[in-house]
Amino acid sequence: MMKPILFSLTLVFTTLACFAQDYYGNNRKQWLQKAEQYKPKLIITEKKPLKVVDIVPDTQSFQKYKAVDVSPIDSLYSMPFRLKKEITIDFGEHLTGYFSFSVRSTGLAADGPLRFKLTFGEVPSEVAVSFDSYKEGLSRAWLQDEVVSVMYVPQTVTLSRRLAFRYVKIELLGSSPYYDFNIHDMKCMAQTSAKNIPEELPQAVDPMIRKIDRVGLNTLKECMQTVYEDGPKRDQRLWIGDLYLEALGNNYSYKQHDLTKRCLYLLAGLSDLNGYLLATVIENPVPRAQDKQFLYEYALLYNVTLKDYLEATGDMETVKDLWPVAKKQLDIVRTNVKANGLMDFEKVKKDWWVFFDWKEDLYKEVPLQGVSIFALKESYKLAQLLGKEKEVADLPALTNKMIKAARKNLYNRKTGLFVGTGDKQISYASQIWMILSGVASKAEGKKALSALTTTQDVCYPGTPYMYHYYIQSLIDCGMNLEAKEALVNYWGGMIAKGADTFWEAYDPTNDFISPYDFYPINSYCHAWSCTPVYFIRKYPAFAGKLSESNYFIYKEIPIKRGRGNPAGNGYPRSERQFYRKYANEYGIDSPPNP
Repeated sequence: MMKPILFSLTLVFTTLACFAQDYYGNNRKQWLQKAEQYKPKLIITEKKPLKVVDIVPDTQSFQKYKAVDVSPIDSLYSMPFRLKKEITIDFGEHLTGYFSFSVRSTGLAADGPLRFKLTFGEVPSEVAVSFDSYKEGLSRAWLQDEVVSVMYVPQTVTLSRRLAFRYVKIELLGSSPYYDFNIHDMKCMAQTSAKNIPEELPQAVDPMIRKIDRVGLNTLKECMQTVYEDGPKRDQRLWIGDLYLEALGNNYSYKQHDLTKRCLYLLAGLSDLNGYLLATVIENPVPRAQDKQFLYEYALLYNVTLKDYLEATGDMETVKDLWPVAKKQLDIVRTNVKANGLMDFEKVKKDWWVFFDWKEDLYKEVPLQGVSIFALKESYKLAQLLGKEKEVADLPALTNKMIKAARKNLYNRKTGLFVGTGDKQISYASQIWMILSGVASKAEGKKALSALTTTQDVCYPGTPYMYHYYIQSLIDCGMNLEAKEALVNYWGGMIAKGADTFWEAYDPTNDFISPYDFYPINSYCHAWSCTPVYFIRKYPAFAGKLSESNYFIYKEIPIKRGRGNPAGNGYPRSERQFYRKYANEYGIDSPPNP
């Protein structure tokens, strides 16, 4: 088994080396071999469906569909299926793995094949909405529907495609009229590399926080495959931005650091020949980086992930091995900073994908300055831990120069907010990255974050990815209660709408938000949404009893797009119902109607 693997790795390395001079030389081959060495063994668990459900329209439910219980799963197994034509089953939890089912005749011998259409969904709407209108911004094949022909009965069918789902809709497309059959023994061989059991939270932890932590752990577990995947349904690959957040969650929960190590080595081994990291690695059939995916802040976050890994593990050998990669990424900042200390935003936009969030209207000049400073600081801390300060001796002076430039050119002392030189947009992202980078003092950061809630036309976060950094910025400013409020309102809002894993995109005001203009292709188990696990388990501020946090769970906060706060003005009906249920369950006051 090892020979084909080594051959594949050698092929990757040889192919790369043929095209140009390789910045990392022979290190690349060794890094890829080490990545293979730390590939985890998957844990396989047999899971069976719990019940038959109907997916019905409901205007008050998430994306206007809900699952209604019909009968236990045994009723399906004893029922002739030919006249039923269609049925939906519920496994009761999100699963990632391989689905199988069996068919058998119920009397006369089978005289012809069967044909089924199976549709798999992470959320109810995914098995209810037609895929025909999808315009293929991403591959149509990511949508989880399969047509299966069963040529001989009885037979057991196992789909070759790995799926991520909770619900399965089965439609009969073709059968003989001369015999009947039933479906039985449906199951999913679920897989994850998460083998450790995270520590239980202290008894004093708020029950709502417990729920959020549990769903966060489920999200992380499902994304922990042989790499940290961004989403087990789509894209099923390693992205540096997701790796950074997943590793944070893992450090405080599953603590399976070899998976982090594997991902760090894979990214290094598959970096561009010029030494810069490509943002994403596709693992199968042979590990390879996605061509030309140069994502500015992701490359810099590799350094931060490496530093965090060292602090979590003490593994100096690995980090020293990968230090040349981290050191090289610093040239991204050095070659794009202007003489006045500001990043050359227009130049960076031409050469790199500048992401920060799925938010088309976000102006990114200020976040670019902030993340660059943040990465320089964290990289210098890494150098200090390794005793390599002399190799990056220019960083302290460069960092200070960039901080002074940001304060001089990007800070409005009158409003207490940071805005760009080319666009005066006020955004959460701008304030967040000025805080995380240390450009803003603690008092200034608190003032800026507070001002966002009363400022008109603010650009607010579009995904849990940016919302993670919002929570961190609140904590960094000493706004611990506000951080807990924001976490409960945002991730608790997903739970209120039925989430058993957290989603790629979430806007409390818009259930149909999609970066791809078609919400069924969204990932409803997505790595960058798992970080409540990190916050809850790292910071004591999240561990208080319910009575201590009661005042903010039901606080009314403006939600309108022009009001600037992403957490919400009152609550949509589904959230109000959830919080009333929560209040009844734990004996506290219900939220007011907005």
